[in-house]
Amino acid sequence: VQLQASGGGLVQSGGSLRLSCVVSGRTVRSYAFAWFRQAPGKEREFVAGMARSGSLTDYADSVRGRFTISRNSAENTVYLQMSYLQPEDTAVYYCAAVSSAGWPRQGDPYNTWGQGTLVTVSS
Repeated sequence: VQLQASGGGLVQSGGSLRLSCVVSGRTVRSYAFAWFRQAPGKEREFVAGMARSGSLTDYADSVRGRFTISRNSAENTVYLQMSYLQPEDTAVYYCAAVSSAGWPRQGDPYNTWGQGTLVTVSS
């Protein structure tokens, strides 16, 4: 499986962006997915996760209520809708896939990663 992330860009504080992660080689229903981010000088952190079933999701406290992870089986794509963006959301965002039912909050179990897309939020 391969992941292709896109949708990042420059947005003002309070704005919105939607990140896309196109999955090729296997169907999105074969994996649990997560979005991680890494800000300059900081460790990579978990942002959002979705179970392989698609019925369960999970969010970091810092984004809960502002971000939504979803998937479209017909498009074989996983999304991260981001609203009310703040400067502290500035980071490179990565999508990741794991062949388990659940979504680990640690990055190590994920066996496939997208290339990352940069989100910059100006104040």
